[in-house]
Amino acid sequence: MISSSTINAIVIGAGHNGLVCATYLAKAGYRVQVLEARDSVGGGASTSNFAEGYQVSGLAHVLHSLHPTVCKDLNLDAAGLQKGTAIDTIALDLGGAHLTLDTDSASGAGLSHRDAEAYTAFKREFRSYAKALEPMMMARPPRLKDMDFQDKMTLAKLGWKLRFGLGAQSMRDFLRVGGINIYDVLNEEFSNPLLKAAIAVDAVMGHHMGPRTPTTVLTYLQRLWGETHSANSLPPGGMGQLSRALENAAREAGVLILTDAKVDKILIQEGRACGVQLESGEEHKADVVVSNADAKTTFLDLAGTSELDAMFAKRIHTTRTNGNVAKLHLGLNALPTITGLTELQMGQRLLIAPDMRYVEHAFNHAKYGEFSEHPILEITIPSIADPTLAPEGHHVMSISASFAPYSLKKGWDEARSIFTDKIIAAIERYAPGLSNAIVARELLTPLDIETQYHVKGGHWHHGELTIDQSFMMRPIHGTAQYNTPIDGLFLCGASAHPGGGISGVPGRNAAQRILAMDGGT
Repeated sequence: MISSSTINAIVIGAGHNGLVCATYLAKAGYRVQVLEARDSVGGGASTSNFAEGYQVSGLAHVLHSLHPTVCKDLNLDAAGLQKGTAIDTIALDLGGAHLTLDTDSASGAGLSHRDAEAYTAFKREFRSYAKALEPMMMARPPRLKDMDFQDKMTLAKLGWKLRFGLGAQSMRDFLRVGGINIYDVLNEEFSNPLLKAAIAVDAVMGHHMGPRTPTTVLTYLQRLWGETHSANSLPPGGMGQLSRALENAAREAGVLILTDAKVDKILIQEGRACGVQLESGEEHKADVVVSNADAKTTFLDLAGTSELDAMFAKRIHTTRTNGNVAKLHLGLNALPTITGLTELQMGQRLLIAPDMRYVEHAFNHAKYGEFSEHPILEITIPSIADPTLAPEGHHVMSISASFAPYSLKKGWDEARSIFTDKIIAAIERYAPGLSNAIVARELLTPLDIETQYHVKGGHWHHGELTIDQSFMMRPIHGTAQYNTPIDGLFLCGASAHPGGGISGVPGRNAAQRILAMDGGT
């Protein structure tokens, strides 16, 4: 596949998966060029200034699921990666009986001994289910028909992990719960409402789902898979520090990175991708084009429907990619106080979701194109651990708020300030006086995320991670192995298996697929 042209592979987008893919290819001998529309690398895993002197992670504000294989292969430690100290999740209680959840245990004044023991057992069991998915996650998903040797090996490894890794009883339990909703499972396991809600949030955050939605056990396992190899943490300097490490590793491997270079279309000759054209009209040629953009942007905008089978184009068009999470950044002139929390605890991952009915009711609004009257909130104050993110004595607060639908019935123009005020009011119930400390604020709706981060629908994961849009169906049947119906065009971003998050695995797997096809396998 490699020719004598100057550039062997062009990667569209310098988000974390694009940089991972580019570096793997460069280390294998490819001459790689990355083209990024924004003025800096990182995409959603970046650090930005939202007001003078206030910096915050743009979209992803917690480093979660970064795979150690990617770190080792790309030598990210030498490239400057600092993951930061692991953080716990604290589910906030209005009466001060907060719950603290780490990877294996839960504690808090309102937690019974039975629920504490049940949580440890639950995490052990469900983490074993997540680990059993490793062979599937770290390989191209097998085809549904005409399987080759690698497809069969992936299925064989998965079957072995499920049957012998879990054991007969655990395998039956896994098959029983795998396709049902997290609401019923948690009601079987626990009695504490706050504990159940905290787990349910991890199952639905970023998706158009409530706890009662079928397959939310699957979305929980997909998140838990990241926890099996990487604890939650807040990198010093924000998520941009991860992207800088990836950029350093890429440049060290010989990758050429060009920012402020928005791709207008993918050049295709006789059914094969041969390069790209920028908005400026400048053309860049290559043997391989790899898109870190979402699938709708890649196929419908950049490649164009004229190059696609009509049924394929329709299936891409109908994938569910509308986001449901807004991001609120606050600049504060003082650290807020929450009864029952120390300053160290304020620097953890804080959740506002009192019970599962609250979470389900928050989702109900999104079904009808409305924002949640009482949103579920994930809060971090990264300036506690890293004071350089704000002026001296000041702080930044980063909030992910669900549910905030992309297609808001009455539009976001007038609703923007109303929803922002509702988020602040919800936090202020736990942190009295918060509004008096606010000196700057910025709300990113899914529409803003679409515009600023070039993601159709503003979806965190480039599309829902439901069963019909996961594994060998991601993004759709027919383009689930990173290569596409257009020869020489590949996907490497969150639209591809295994989906969203900061694992770097889609980029790694895509590079392996490209190299394997280049070798004739």
